[in-house]
Amino acid sequence: MRFHGPFLIVLAVALAGSVVSRAAAAQAAAPHTATLDIYIADTEGGKATLYVSPSGETVLIDTGNPGARDGDRIMAMLAAAGVTKIDHLISTHYHQDHIGGLAALAKRIPIAHYVDHGPNVEVPEQVSGFRAAYDSILATAKHTVATPGYRMPVAGLDWRIVTSAGKAIAAPLPGAGAPNLGCSSFERKPAPARADDNGQSVGSVVTFGRFRVLDLGDLLWNNDYDLVCPRNKIGTVDLYVVTHHGLAASGSPQLVHAVRPRVAVMQNGPRKGGAPATFQTLHASPGLEDVWTLHWSYEAGVEQNSPGAFIANLDSAATIASVLTAAPGAQVVGTDPAHSPAYYVKISARWDGSFTVTNTRNGFVKTYVKR
Repeated sequence: MRFHGPFLIVLAVALAGSVVSRAAAAQAAAPHTATLDIYIADTEGGKATLYVSPSGETVLIDTGNPGARDGDRIMAMLAAAGVTKIDHLISTHYHQDHIGGLAALAKRIPIAHYVDHGPNVEVPEQVSGFRAAYDSILATAKHTVATPGYRMPVAGLDWRIVTSAGKAIAAPLPGAGAPNLGCSSFERKPAPARADDNGQSVGSVVTFGRFRVLDLGDLLWNNDYDLVCPRNKIGTVDLYVVTHHGLAASGSPQLVHAVRPRVAVMQNGPRKGGAPATFQTLHASPGLEDVWTLHWSYEAGVEQNSPGAFIANLDSAATIASVLTAAPGAQVVGTDPAHSPAYYVKISARWDGSFTVTNTRNGFVKTYVKR
C-alpha cells in the first residue's frame, strides 16, 4: 500500500504531537516520582536542617554551634546527601547554636543566597564578631531580609515564610483559616526580661504536593498566638520540626494541636530541650503518630522519651543507668562527652503525602502512608 503526500504530512504531525505529548506528560510526572529529602543534623541541641528539593535545589536552615564539631557534622551530612553547594541558607535568628557555624561553613561550601530576619535585637551579640563577619559575606552575595508572606524561590516546592522579625502572616495560607477553638485557653508566658532574638525567628511552611512541613526555628510561645489565633493561618501539616529544641518556652498546645502533625522531629540535646511538658503537648496532639528525637532527654526520663528506635543518638547504657538510678535529689551529670559518629534523621517525602523517616544510627525506617 502506498501513502500519498497529504496523508504522510498528517501522520508526521500526529506522531510529532504524540512525542510532544509523551514528553510533556513525562515532565509533568517527574515531580511526582522524585522526593523531597530532609536531613536533620545532630548539633547537640543546636539547629541545622537540610532540604533537598525534587529539582535538586538545596536549602539549609541554620548552621549549628561555633567550632569544628558541628561544622564537620554538617559537612558530613551534606556529603551523604550528595550536596556540593547550598542554594539558600536561612538563618532563623542570631543565637550561637543557630548561626555559630555560618562564617566557617561559608568557607567550606559555596552558598548562593542568604536569608534572615534583619537586624539582631539582642545586645551584645552571642557570637563575638559575627555581625562584622556576616556583613562581609553579604557584601558579595545575594541577601534577602524575609518578611511574613515571602515565597522562597525553590524549584519544585511552595516555600512560605510565615514568621519573621516578631511578626506573623496576616492572611491564612491557602486552605487554612479555620477557627481555633483552643485559643480561649491560651495563656501567655511572662515576657522576657530583655530583648530575645528567639521571638524574631524566621519560620517556614514547606509544601511538596500533599506533604507539608512546619519549621519555626526558636519562635517563642507568645508568638504562636499570632499564627493560630483566633484562626489557624497554617492549616495542618505532616511533619513538625519541634520548635526551640523542645523547650517549654515554645510550642504551645494551641499551635501544635491546631496544625495536627502526623510526625514530630525534635532537635534536642541530652540536656537541652526535650521538656516533659513539650512531650505531653505532642502526645496529646490529635492524629500524632510518632515523636523522633536527636537525643534521649534526661529531663523527660523514662515516662516521656520515645522508644529507642526513634532516638538518633544515645549515651552509653552505663551512663543512662547512672542517671536513672541516682538517689532522689542527687546531681548526676551523666551525658557522655562525645557522640561520635553523630547520627541524623532523614525524611523522604513523596508528592502524594506519604513519607518515610530513617534513623541513621540503627537503620530503623518507618513509612507513613498518604492520608
